[in-house]
Amino acid sequence: MTDMNQRPRDGANSASDHLPTQYVPAEVEGKLYERWVEAGYFEADEKSDKPPYTVVIPPPNVTGSLHLGHAFEHTIIDSLTRRKRMQGYETLWQPGMDHAGIATQNVVERELAKEGVSRHDLGREKFVERVWQWKAESGGQISGQMKRLGDGVAWSRERFTMDEGLSKAVQTIFKRLYDDGLIYRAERIINWCPRCLTAISDIEVEYQEDDGELVSIRYGEGEDSIVVATTRAETMLGDTAVAVHPDDERYAHLVGREIELPLTGRRIPVVADAHVDPEFGTGAVKVTPAHDPNDFEIGRRHDLPSLTVLDEHGVITVHGPFQGLDRFEARSTIVGALRAEGRIVAEKRPYTHSVGHCSRCKTTIEPRLSMQWWVKVAPLAQAAADAVRDGRVDIHPKEMESRYFGWVDNLHDWCISRQLWWGHRIPVWYGPDGETVCVGPGEEPPTGEGWHQETDVLDTWFSSGLWPFSTLGWPEKTPSLEKFYPTSVLVTGYDILFFWVVRMMMFGLYAMDGTPPFRTIALHGMVRDQFGKKMSKSFGNAVNPLDWMDAYGSDAVRFTLARGANPGTDVPIGEDWVQGSRNFANKIWNATRFALMNGATVDGPLPPAAELSTADRWILSRLNATVAEVDAYYEDYQFARLSDALFHFAWDEVFDWYVELSKTTLAKGGAAADASRRVLGEVLDTTLRLLHPVMPFVTEELWTVLTGRESVVVAEWPSADASRRDEAAEKEIALLQQVITEVRRFRADQGLKPGQKVPARLVLDGTALTEHEDAIRAQARLTAPEDGFTATASLPVAGATVELDLSGAIDVAAERKRLAKDLALAEKEKAQATAKLGNDGFLAKAPEHVVEKIRTRLAAAEADIARITAQLESLPQA
Repeated sequence: MTDMNQRPRDGANSASDHLPTQYVPAEVEGKLYERWVEAGYFEADEKSDKPPYTVVIPPPNVTGSLHLGHAFEHTIIDSLTRRKRMQGYETLWQPGMDHAGIATQNVVERELAKEGVSRHDLGREKFVERVWQWKAESGGQISGQMKRLGDGVAWSRERFTMDEGLSKAVQTIFKRLYDDGLIYRAERIINWCPRCLTAISDIEVEYQEDDGELVSIRYGEGEDSIVVATTRAETMLGDTAVAVHPDDERYAHLVGREIELPLTGRRIPVVADAHVDPEFGTGAVKVTPAHDPNDFEIGRRHDLPSLTVLDEHGVITVHGPFQGLDRFEARSTIVGALRAEGRIVAEKRPYTHSVGHCSRCKTTIEPRLSMQWWVKVAPLAQAAADAVRDGRVDIHPKEMESRYFGWVDNLHDWCISRQLWWGHRIPVWYGPDGETVCVGPGEEPPTGEGWHQETDVLDTWFSSGLWPFSTLGWPEKTPSLEKFYPTSVLVTGYDILFFWVVRMMMFGLYAMDGTPPFRTIALHGMVRDQFGKKMSKSFGNAVNPLDWMDAYGSDAVRFTLARGANPGTDVPIGEDWVQGSRNFANKIWNATRFALMNGATVDGPLPPAAELSTADRWILSRLNATVAEVDAYYEDYQFARLSDALFHFAWDEVFDWYVELSKTTLAKGGAAADASRRVLGEVLDTTLRLLHPVMPFVTEELWTVLTGRESVVVAEWPSADASRRDEAAEKEIALLQQVITEVRRFRADQGLKPGQKVPARLVLDGTALTEHEDAIRAQARLTAPEDGFTATASLPVAGATVELDLSGAIDVAAERKRLAKDLALAEKEKAQATAKLGNDGFLAKAPEHVVEKIRTRLAAAEADIARITAQLESLPQA
């Protein structure tokens, strides 16, 4: 399995190179990453005849910095691409950043506020220049942090959603969609943020349970009165009707008539509409078409006027006593005025209900009638659904498909215009006589008096939806686009399935003639703390991954994240787990140092099986089984399982067993020792290559010293060799492990110190263990029997017998006293549990889980009694 074709690293000689006694990540990681980039390992060649493997990075915001969610996702993607690179694919991990319209504009506006100016003081052109200046000086912090993590991205191909090429792609697809009737301008209810002063899409609204008030208000007088309930009393100033259900007999006499709207002097009609639920509240609802999406639809059905009563800041605009009041101040003031007129029938506070908030600034969203630009999503969403249903795109894990369909099958038209200055300005010009002209790339916009461009910009997700193909040069038919589209897999969190994934599916299928942007969507969960709680600064449990990298190394952080990565489920992580991964990296380091100091080699072919010891054949068998297992897990995106398989193989089988067993062989010297040196080199070479995608730094440092070759980044990925499978050796070593483990357990039970030697006679005749006596003695700390040997304890195990002489090794009287005390406690526990379980009254009243707990205690006590009794019987007689 060794890649013998890779050229040696300059100046490298595994026989003479040495490793420091300790692994210090800070002294290794930075220099290795620089060497990888300088060598061009991460670059992708569209002229290559290798099969392509492409993954796009979910573009982080230009305002962002690395958080654990990024570290988790990037670890998965980097592991996939590093493995495919080693397998001989032309691998492209496409990097870049998103211009993050609202977030970036907010950052720069805050900077301007410190100088005492606003964007309006600068004007649009100067403000946009200021944002570009901020990007050049402060944006992109995350790029340096990605290098710290070890991201193997093609840096020469880095893109930005506002760069010239991607801007051309945005303008091109806008023009095509517009010409195809899939982009239109219309007045609709949108989600408006009074803080960001822009529309936001439905999926950028976060709903949470807020405490408000529910007031019931009487509209009209006497028999012509009707009671409505609302949590937003301030919007009543914009009511243009009251609606009831057509079949509600209580209000049949009012339908078609007008009633007086309190505080306004206006009269409004009562209309019958099937949308109203007659069982909810009073069965009557106020209708405010300009400030509620459901009311807007009722208004359209009944040709009602739409009165806007709140401006973009959420301030009352209606002339009268409430004009100029903020919406929340107006709410309490209007309720007070209604109460004074005797119009309040009932009040409930606090009234907990779901309220939408801006996902960026957390301001309460205001539904608002507004003229905006929209994408007609029905045909695009249908195509996105069909691509999954007909198998062109796989969603992994499969159970996530229902989420995908639940969203894509019910998409509403997408509001794509934003009232911002930073972003892709909508390429539409308006003329003096109401003309509308959409301008494509290379086309001259109309000029002359009265012509002006749309002031709104496009939703950030519009440009990031083009990411898989715009970054490859589309709309031009570039060699990169031909080579690397469609991408191989999209790795992303289930939380942005709707934000980003669906948009890429719609645009990719539309722009690329029905070819989806990726073949597989691999969804992962969110990173949480060790208790499963969402990480948040407000919870005090947020972690900066750079702090952990500084303390334990990037490999430790990466391995911890990968080991928690089960497809589609959230990932718990705690600092003690990162410490454990750091210990694993140190174990790998120390084992490789041992191998180098003892002459392990990767040169030449492996000796034939007949020349190998049972331990050699066993570890090669286990190695090949592990290669096959890891490959299968990679293909199924089972990162937790493949990481666990690698951990247990490396630590348990290689380091704890094979390395220790090989010491006996190496000490004897001769041909058997030479064979073990070659096997030890093979096992470590392959293990380091298997670990490399997840733990790139420590494996690179060790592999290049062990092999003397150029870099494990471009080494050959191991392939399983079925001929090395040796069931007989595996069974034999399993027996050996059983004997050694049982002796170690017995020693621990007897209170012997780990390094304390004990005389023993091994009766191995007739078993498969006869050739392993030296190994058993070395691993179990057993010396050969001498004159005067007396077997004071006998352990039958695996068909063999181990007789030990403990006389003088332990204080028998003290040990009997200790064990007698433990036995008394165990017998007391058994008696108490037995008494409770024999009490019919207790069994009748106690919950089942309590009874089960007592049964468990009884079983544990009985097991303790059996164990301690056996220990007492095995002690030497006084």
